[in-house]
Amino acid sequence: MKLPAIAITSIFASGIALGLTPAVARHASSRSLVIFLFAASAASLLIGIICTRFAWLAASGIVSLLCWGLLGVAGACISEQPRRPDAILSLMDTGGINLSSPLGYYGQLRGEPERLPWGVGYDIELAGVDYQGVFVPATGGLRLSYATREGSSVVSLHGGDRVSVLTQAKLPQVFRDEGAFDRRAYLAQQGIDLVATLRAPELLEFIAPGRPSLAGWTSRTRRAFGEEIDAVWMRQPKVAGVLRAMLLGDRNFVEHEEATDFQKTGAFHVLVVAGLHVGAFALALYWIGRKLRLPRMWTMSFTLLMLIVYVAVVEQRAPVLRAGLMAGIVVMGGFFFRRLELLNSAAVAALVLLIARPLAVRDSSFQLSFLAIGCIAGLALPWLESTVQPYARALHGWRDVSRDAAHEPRAAQLRIDLRAVARAVESRFPTRISTVPGTLGVGALGLSFRVWELLVLTLVLQVGMLPLLASEFHRITLVAPLANFAAVPLTALIVPAGFLTLIAGALFPTLRGILALPLSWLTQGLLHAVAWCAHFQRLNYRIPGPPGWLVVAFLITLALLAVCFRVGFLRHKWVARGLYCVLGGAMLLIATFPFSARTSAGKLEVSILDVGQGDSLLVVSPGGKTLLIDGGGAFGGFPGHEQARGVDPGEEAVSPYLWARGFKRIDVVALTHAHQDHLGGLNAILENFRVGRLWIGREVKSAALAKLESLAKARHIPVEHESRSEGFSLDGVEGQFLWPEASGGDAAVTAKNNDSLVLRLKYRNRTLLLPGDAEKQAERAMLAESSGEDLRADVLKVGHHGSKNSTTQEFLEAVRPEVAIISAGEDNPYGHPSPELLERLQTAGARVLRTDRMARCTF
Repeated sequence: MKLPAIAITSIFASGIALGLTPAVARHASSRSLVIFLFAASAASLLIGIICTRFAWLAASGIVSLLCWGLLGVAGACISEQPRRPDAILSLMDTGGINLSSPLGYYGQLRGEPERLPWGVGYDIELAGVDYQGVFVPATGGLRLSYATREGSSVVSLHGGDRVSVLTQAKLPQVFRDEGAFDRRAYLAQQGIDLVATLRAPELLEFIAPGRPSLAGWTSRTRRAFGEEIDAVWMRQPKVAGVLRAMLLGDRNFVEHEEATDFQKTGAFHVLVVAGLHVGAFALALYWIGRKLRLPRMWTMSFTLLMLIVYVAVVEQRAPVLRAGLMAGIVVMGGFFFRRLELLNSAAVAALVLLIARPLAVRDSSFQLSFLAIGCIAGLALPWLESTVQPYARALHGWRDVSRDAAHEPRAAQLRIDLRAVARAVESRFPTRISTVPGTLGVGALGLSFRVWELLVLTLVLQVGMLPLLASEFHRITLVAPLANFAAVPLTALIVPAGFLTLIAGALFPTLRGILALPLSWLTQGLLHAVAWCAHFQRLNYRIPGPPGWLVVAFLITLALLAVCFRVGFLRHKWVARGLYCVLGGAMLLIATFPFSARTSAGKLEVSILDVGQGDSLLVVSPGGKTLLIDGGGAFGGFPGHEQARGVDPGEEAVSPYLWARGFKRIDVVALTHAHQDHLGGLNAILENFRVGRLWIGREVKSAALAKLESLAKARHIPVEHESRSEGFSLDGVEGQFLWPEASGGDAAVTAKNNDSLVLRLKYRNRTLLLPGDAEKQAERAMLAESSGEDLRADVLKVGHHGSKNSTTQEFLEAVRPEVAIISAGEDNPYGHPSPELLERLQTAGARVLRTDRMARCTF
């Protein structure tokens, strides 16, 4: 078997996937099951050895693969074992501690304090918690952030220092809607269980210094590199932010607009330290070793050592570890004078990582990394080897006739033709420069081959990764091959040049400015190239994720193509045409998503989404027409640090939910009022979906609302102002606006809760009342100007997130709801819903549903 590692890794990963299925996972905590799996693995290994002894190689291979499969199941079971009793999350689950009030946390800094655009961040490895005057031993990770203020300063700390902090920690925010980004799981992969904000620098205290360690040294080196980048490119913050991301993996300083451009062009991977960066760094090291004429053994040792240092200093996260491990395997192959098969190397790297962390098999980053490597090694390289690479190799020493025999006939013929053309051209030039035309011509030909290779690699990557990119990021970037055609070679230059500048600048400060100038030009060139490609709006759009069966069919077709490349089946035209047609059809289905959205035909559906402390409601008519009311709110930034963007529910909760349902178009988007917790997420909705109309209540002099209206205008979305007594029909659903009163065209100075757009929907004999954040004043006005039946509703979305100032007793008596739904954030600081309101609802006999305690509420 030429690719044994692929078979082993595939079976091991399949075993892990089997171990994560519900049928096995429910027994994963059983120690006897784990013991049985290891015993069965040992028995399989023994049988395999016996079969090998008697030369039963086929049986030995099958039994050996069975052994790896059983080990995969065992690895999944071990990974799913319950948390330690002293884990901070276990203490919370068992009632050992309660996070409802500030507590004293003790621990050790995992690394150097991280500079943030708005302040400073700390990752603390917990050792214990001071709870009710008693020290409780605890383990876990706490991420602490502090927004610096003018004149304030924090205590100087270093990685490894023991500290204590008084703060109110909480679980990372998570939205429970289908398809929503799971930030809690994402941080858990980094060992972060709790997050907190430091209210004052005095609440963080230094206890004792940490012991000198290699981890401490790498952390300090990383911090020093970051400070050097800030100092050198102080007047070019965009360049400094991109270099921090590309060299150190710190994307905190990449401006939102630039990050969005990289996403739109499919070039965001250059901001994530991974395979491209590690490969460029390793290649530069190998080139330096060869130019210094170091012995082969010393060159390999030097490259391997610097790779280890690079991975340790830059960013010790999964993509970097994967890329570093693969590069290390290839370098180590040089010790044995072997040119390793890239697919085998990738499979070995995947196997090592899965043995260390079996649950990585369901990590999208892991899947994308190895799918990319598989596309390069299984498709691009074999195709290039059968087409252009023999000609590219033939250009080396093309004037030397004695080397012709070492090449295949077509390549040897190219060498002969080149010499013939060169002789004819060079004979017309003086002797001194007679060889220049031929050399330049062959050099240009070689460059064209390299350009073609880069183009093929880029196209194959974009095609091969299409289903996973559409599933994970819901984005189709047709301009990606063009953008990456510029971004990839620039990244290959920027990464080694960047570290050369940092290291040389630290040793010889006079060189810093000289080396920084060309690096700045390269980085600015990258930014300009990406920004130019991002302007092609029609070549970039958002899309629902493809169905699972389509992804499987696409990946199977890719695997068959890779196999056919190796065994030569593509020489049969009918095989090639069949596979290419299947692949093209799957690509078209993924890129266009012609599938119908999931709706309840013949029924009116209203879903109140979990967007934290905010509102977002989706109304789907019996015929599939959609009305989205509000979009949750994005964090507006710390005072003085408005660039500190937080979680955007429109991008992380509402849009993924709509995509999970298969929606590409929203017929109407309605904004109840211009408060951040209702408006903030709508920008993402207008950017991600085709929107038919935008409804707005009272016009307000608000920068946020002006931005939303400007975006609607840019996307040719009609903006309509609605007010009391106006009605509408949505595919059989009758709607009426009960509030606000018409403003007469004058814009209000500020947005108010009592200006909320209040809608009443009726379908057949069922009614729903959606009052936004309307409070007492608006409720009384509606009561005074409406009859009792005008307000009657079967379902009431409780106003203002359950505030005691909304949904008064008189209003409840007029509405008489059977079901009351409260949209409020989990552990929100306002105490919503208020106890008084809950008591009123209970007295009214309404069934109460809350988004802070369950996923979306759907009727």
